[in-house]
Amino acid sequence: MRVLRVLGRQREATVFVIALALFLYFTIAKGSEFTSKSNQVTLWCDFTTPIIIIALGEVYLLICGEIDLSVGFVVGFAPFLMHYMIDFYSFPGLLAMFFALLFGLLVGWINGFFTVTIGVPSFITTLGTGFILLGLIDTTSHDEPAAIPASVEGIGKWIQYYAWAPIIWAVVLTVIFHIVLTRTRWGLHTVSTGGNLLGAREAGIHVGRIKYGNFMITGLLGAFVGLQTMYYTNNIAPTAGSYTPMFYAVTAAVIGGTAMLGGVGTIIGAFFGAVVLGILLDGFPLIGVSADPLNIIFGGAILVSMVANVQLTRLRERGQR
Repeated sequence: MRVLRVLGRQREATVFVIALALFLYFTIAKGSEFTSKSNQVTLWCDFTTPIIIIALGEVYLLICGEIDLSVGFVVGFAPFLMHYMIDFYSFPGLLAMFFALLFGLLVGWINGFFTVTIGVPSFITTLGTGFILLGLIDTTSHDEPAAIPASVEGIGKWIQYYAWAPIIWAVVLTVIFHIVLTRTRWGLHTVSTGGNLLGAREAGIHVGRIKYGNFMITGLLGAFVGLQTMYYTNNIAPTAGSYTPMFYAVTAAVIGGTAMLGGVGTIIGAFFGAVVLGILLDGFPLIGVSADPLNIIFGGAILVSMVANVQLTRLRERGQR
């Protein structure tokens, strides 16, 4: 009972146990086919890493009471912007890649402007910017993939080509974002903004700055994932931009214990939530299950996790009283 009480106080414990159980299940079910190095690279680097990295930004936004629906289209357009700058305007490769990342910051700033300054709900703001980015991808690419510019081929090994490079990036970023959320003023102010907006303002917290910053962080992470995806698919594909990366990231955050209403969230929980989704995406095809039922599982996981979060929150409040 004492162990259960300790686990019950940790939002990350439940999703960690689920991730471990799923990993063991697929290990037993498929043996070396699941545990082979090639499949583990696919699981951790190709499926799990993009969800983790985007989820880091979504956790910060959800905690402060906002959401970004457009980040999946930042994933799609950032590599195209780099391609246009290199192949059409002769920009150096590194500089074009820098501007692609800067583009993610710009989209985040625009989302922050309409949400914070103008007062449009972030759901509507980012829905609109997402459609704009989708239109830009389709219009400028003519729905045709593009080759990766030769000047940035060598950079790919540092963020994607080396076997474990993507998950190393994901782990390092997870540690950094966890420390910032739990040990710095920015993290404290993010939680305060989502937990009690009026109280945060009266306490002197620049809530607008916090929200602007978290939108920009999420956009930057989306652009980075876009560059990783470009190297993974070995081309710049217009289909890379969609709502799917965002939906997976938000699902990972919610499964991991981040509240949709703001004020509560955990980076470590989102990490393990992404691991759960990655294992399902990788493991189900191995046991002969098509990708179609995954949406049913994801939807059910969100509902179950939200019910669990509500009940655990009530239990914690009772324990505090």
